[in-house]
Amino acid sequence: MVDSLKSQTKQQLQTPEISHLESCNQSEPMFYYFAYGSCMCPVDLKRSLGETAHYYVVGVARLSGYRLGFYYRSPHRGCGCLDIVKDPNSYVEGVLYCLPMRLSDRLDIREDVSTGGYQHELIAVSVNKTVYTNVRTYSVVNKLPRELAPNDWYSNVVLRGASTCGLNEKYFWQLFYHIYQLQSYNYQECG
Repeated sequence: MVDSLKSQTKQQLQTPEISHLESCNQSEPMFYYFAYGSCMCPVDLKRSLGETAHYYVVGVARLSGYRLGFYYRSPHRGCGCLDIVKDPNSYVEGVLYCLPMRLSDRLDIREDVSTGGYQHELIAVSVNKTVYTNVRTYSVVNKLPRELAPNDWYSNVVLRGASTCGLNEKYFWQLFYHIYQLQSYNYQECG
């Protein structure tokens, strides 16, 4: 059933009513955005943007020279949230969006930019064999000294986005086990 759902959703994302190329070539100013956490889930991203996000999905993207870590304590969620950390021997998979510039402020609010949570970072990512430069992503301003476990809600949104948008299966399971290990360690410390 999961594979069937994954296949149906992936197909829907690949054949939206308007393609990302059409949306990125409209007269409206657009920007590329690389999501690696909860924003990978178009359904959850819609909650913040106020409009359907899956039409803006370009595809699964790879950011080389970084790794993921839960180095941000979200004041809204009360748990660890994802961040990217430079690491020349690693990479991060996520979702590349081509979003209208009018949604930029809403994305900044979601990422706690005004309160010093995350900051803009310009990166280059690849989708299949195409390289996209000057892509916006967000990185934590004041990283925690060690990773903080995410709660179940945040974990589920991240994993739903990773599955829905078709991240590499091996990468998906690495992310799943990383979350599981952090939550198990946190449970042992608190239990």
